[in-house]
Amino acid sequence: MSFSDLWKAFRLLSDPDTLSPELRPLLHDFLAAEYQKRQAKRIQHLMNQSGIKRIKLLSDFDWSFNPKIPRDKLLDYLNTRFLKSPSNLVLIGPAGVGKSHLATAFCHHALSKGVQTLFISLFDLAARIDRSQHPSSLIDHYARVPVLCLDEIGYALPTREQADAIFQIVSKRSEIATTLVTTNLVPSLWGKIFDSTTASAILDRLSMNGKFIPLEGRSYRSKQ
Repeated sequence: MSFSDLWKAFRLLSDPDTLSPELRPLLHDFLAAEYQKRQAKRIQHLMNQSGIKRIKLLSDFDWSFNPKIPRDKLLDYLNTRFLKSPSNLVLIGPAGVGKSHLATAFCHHALSKGVQTLFISLFDLAARIDRSQHPSSLIDHYARVPVLCLDEIGYALPTREQADAIFQIVSKRSEIATTLVTTNLVPSLWGKIFDSTTASAILDRLSMNGKFIPLEGRSYRSKQ
């Protein structure tokens, strides 16, 4: 990070051009070290607030166990600008093929870059909606976070009110933030958990700037 960038980051008011040539490198090293400490503290805070219960990395993923998993497509997504512009991703596949592992790894990547990220299952989100005394505030909270992962769509049946709130979250995010989804249901079967109109509307919003990637193979739990 350049000296001028560090100066702006710390919002120092004096003119850096007035510093002597001897002082500038010393001050640069000091500010750089302090900046790294601040970033590390911020990232740890974001990690603690993310909802990720267990850290999982792409480097830990066993690609050889299920050779049909589209590794190139997934790594291509990681290299897109999904942290800076909306780029939705829906991972579709049966239980145990690694959907949540991959989604967690993408979320961890975002967090390591200092990008606020929330990871929550559909079941837990529905429960929070029920408990919330101010549903509109909860909807806005999840709508604003830069990266949101909705895990395990297909394993819980939301009520009409919960489904409406989930749609509002996805809809509000559609053009401003990235949404990751893991599901055991192909899009044509989403009518089993939402009514057909809501399912169609949610899928329409996710398809905007989005990719749907199917995952095939054996359950990783069978090898444990």
